[in-house]
Amino acid sequence: MQQLLADTILLVTGGTQGLGRAVAEAAAREGATGIAIVGRSAEKAEVALAAIRAEGAAAGTPGFEAIAIIADLSVPGEAERAVADTIGRFGRIDSLVNAAGATSRGTLLDTTRELLDEHLHLNITVPFMTMQGAVADMRSRKSPGTILNVISMSMHGGQPYLAPYVASKAGLAGLTKNAAFAHRFDRIRINGLNIGWTATPGEAVTQQTFHDADSTWLEQAEAAQPMGKLGQPDEIADAIVFLLSSRSGVVTGSIIDWDQNVPGAYDQ
Repeated sequence: MQQLLADTILLVTGGTQGLGRAVAEAAAREGATGIAIVGRSAEKAEVALAAIRAEGAAAGTPGFEAIAIIADLSVPGEAERAVADTIGRFGRIDSLVNAAGATSRGTLLDTTRELLDEHLHLNITVPFMTMQGAVADMRSRKSPGTILNVISMSMHGGQPYLAPYVASKAGLAGLTKNAAFAHRFDRIRINGLNIGWTATPGEAVTQQTFHDADSTWLEQAEAAQPMGKLGQPDEIADAIVFLLSSRSGVVTGSIIDWDQNVPGAYDQ
């Protein structure tokens, strides 16, 4: 891929770590002019910005700038502020990636209202509000744009211990299609990527916190996969950049399974 996001202003929620950071780095490699990443940790943001700025410098993008918006998206109003701060700094938003989200565990029977509300807020309300702000900006300028929502293979049903997560991600898939249909004649393309099990630092914490995993969890997990590895953030980031770019053509309203396992298919 070469300069797929030239002259693009991009906002990435969850952009200070994991997949979100990988997306921001890939966008910088592909010529994005300005990138805003959103996260809670100022320390992680500084590390991420250094890597993103290095990619922008290597790409030779004139006037490249990357900024961090420190925000706790679990707090009402912070998603809207992230959009406003991006527009305030760069004057517009051309592309949006919603990579932030809740992943904590809970079954139908043991999930509290508070845990359900957390998932619904982070996995539906936050993307709803960032899309609302980004689309409003695009329409006000009568300019096309692109949005990518990071969803999950779990939206197809998932494990019993992911009840609130599945509910929220399935809702995000529906929202993605609804928004894509509503704004197709504005030439705003909105798609979703259902990612499977992915090797990120956050996943390591999840495995240790909720599944009593030891230091060999990744090796064991990858040995059991068809391709011999978990999904890789840089590979997923390249797919996201492609979907944000004009190279993905007219595609909108698509929820794409990005995984090595096939829902509904069985060995016996």
